[in-house]
Amino acid sequence: MDARLILALLLGIATIVFLVLRTRLDAFIALLIAALVTGLVAGQEMLGVVDSVTTGFGNTLASIGIVIGLGVAVGKILEVSGAADALARAFLRGFGKGREPWAMSTVGSLVSVPVFCDSGFVIMNPLARSIARVKRGGYVTLCLALGCGMTLTHHMVPPTPGPLAVTGLLGADLGAVILTGGIFTIILLPVVVFYARWMGPKLESQVVPEVAAEVYGENHDVKIAENGGEDVASHLDAIKTYRSEDYLGETPAGRKPHRINAALGSLPLLVPLLLIVANTVTSAIDKSATGQINAEEYAASDWVKPLLFLGNPVVALIIGIILAVYVLLPRWTPRKKTHAWLAQAAESAGLILLITGAGGGFGQVLRDSGVGDALAEAIAGMALPAFLIPFLIASMVRIAQGSGTVAMITAASVTAPLVDSLGVSPLIAVMACVCGSMVFSYFNDSYFWVVTRFTGLTGTAALKGWSGITTAVWLGSIPLLFLANLLIG
Repeated sequence: MDARLILALLLGIATIVFLVLRTRLDAFIALLIAALVTGLVAGQEMLGVVDSVTTGFGNTLASIGIVIGLGVAVGKILEVSGAADALARAFLRGFGKGREPWAMSTVGSLVSVPVFCDSGFVIMNPLARSIARVKRGGYVTLCLALGCGMTLTHHMVPPTPGPLAVTGLLGADLGAVILTGGIFTIILLPVVVFYARWMGPKLESQVVPEVAAEVYGENHDVKIAENGGEDVASHLDAIKTYRSEDYLGETPAGRKPHRINAALGSLPLLVPLLLIVANTVTSAIDKSATGQINAEEYAASDWVKPLLFLGNPVVALIIGIILAVYVLLPRWTPRKKTHAWLAQAAESAGLILLITGAGGGFGQVLRDSGVGDALAEAIAGMALPAFLIPFLIASMVRIAQGSGTVAMITAASVTAPLVDSLGVSPLIAVMACVCGSMVFSYFNDSYFWVVTRFTGLTGTAALKGWSGITTAVWLGSIPLLFLANLLIG
């Protein structure tokens, strides 16, 4: 094992953490500088390092950039059309009496697939407040369930940009990642609900007075709030959150008011996801039937080709954005307004694209400089299961600098050169990266402040509530990774 190559990797990761935490530079620039530091310390020729960075950047965005942009655009239309609110109400009704935390965590997990956690929580928080106001309690429980439900899919289920980028960096099958991430989410949702129900009532008395007054009104009964409040099912129609006028403007004279139901609102999500999953399933069946399971050049049968085309993530999400614009928005929506929303989506996707591309450049430097091979050699001599390496890297980077997206992309960039040599399934490597990045959200995570400020928790109460629940799902993912590695790896 060449100590110089291992030192190059450690300095590269340390550079990312230091620049993000201690300087005015962001993760995009930090990843680029880390790539240069790693390559130079490893002994790579100077111009060769630059070539590796640009090649890795371009190759990564070529495979995943379009999909990230389209996924964010679908989320924006879901937000402004009221589809996200309609889905939330449908699940509240569907789960029934006394199951509001289950409904809120499920709503959060669905909304966060196309919508960023921060904005998704802001959109859905008024619903949690309305429910708590009618129930006269349970606000902290609802917020923790909603926020952490969003965390699960935000970290584990494409087309959320983070796991989508990791899937591209590690070369995993997107449909398989969607299925596996969905299964992990379903299994971990009980962890979210049980923790929220256990810790939420303990923290009701610690909600700051200003937020408590906004939610419950003046002179609310803390004892009732700590006991979860009262039944809300019969009052659901009186709960108001989304107002189409705030986004779409007043309904023109002679036009029907804009209304979106849950079935209609789910189309831009379900159709692309089903097409992508169909792509994965049919190609697997075809490979098995034709004996090409291990073929490097898979030649699809004629009956499979249309499904492979429609289930390509780019094509599937193009269909999704067309459905979102022409099914969810009313016909009288001005073209300029729609263009403005799509432009806002492009702006929010921009930094993710740059970070993803920089992560690809970093990974290419690790390959070309020989650092990846050296790390693989070092890991092979350890008793530690290989798939835990990306999990631990993602966890350490998350704690150090706060961003789950940066943590999982950094872990994927380091892991990408190792996948083949270690014999780790790309799918398992993806899940290890995304699960590791969920650990202990605290002060250096922007989402920590969104959830805790809206919930009205500060200090140790915020750590017990939000940092605790994110660590609980992180711990819960570890046995799932071991099981998945046994079944798939």
